[in-house]
Amino acid sequence: MSLNVAVIVGSLRKGSFSRSVALAVKELAAPRMNLNLVEIGDLPLYNPDMDENTPAPWARFRGEVAKVDAVLFVTPEYNRSIPGGLKNAIDVGSRPYGKSVWQGKPAAIVSVSPGLLGAFGANHHLRQPLVFLDMPILQQPEMYLSKAGDFIGEDGKVNNDATRDFLKSFAGKFADWIERNRGAGY
Repeated sequence: MSLNVAVIVGSLRKGSFSRSVALAVKELAAPRMNLNLVEIGDLPLYNPDMDENTPAPWARFRGEVAKVDAVLFVTPEYNRSIPGGLKNAIDVGSRPYGKSVWQGKPAAIVSVSPGLLGAFGANHHLRQPLVFLDMPILQQPEMYLSKAGDFIGEDGKVNNDATRDFLKSFAGKFADWIERNRGAGY
């Protein structure tokens, strides 16, 4: 049986490096994992006053995340942290209090950057709320992808065999992680 995984891309730009990497992992993870991108660009900013009259995009997002086995976050780094849209999605999914769609779902993080640090800051900042939300996070292999412009072609596809092999190995380890951690006391 294939594992169902939500993929949350931190960049809202359709042609982003993060989206390209997410689509590559989706392709490389099949058939063991079924990865589906869950869009976050239409989510109104989280405001507890709106919990009683839930906006349709919040309901859609919460519903899509609630039904999966695990979550893969693929994100760029903005100002040494995660993009605001990604933080908003985390907040929307964690509320209303006591009804978090994140609780107990195994997770992994891939951070992507055109620079040399591979969005290290975003990767580690994202871990903090995920730990609080009780999501067991894959520790190894760590996925900091730097110089994304060197392995993503103009067509938006990963065009480097070594990177594709690395992503395929990562997908296998993430699938192992999900199998070990889903339902384990959560």
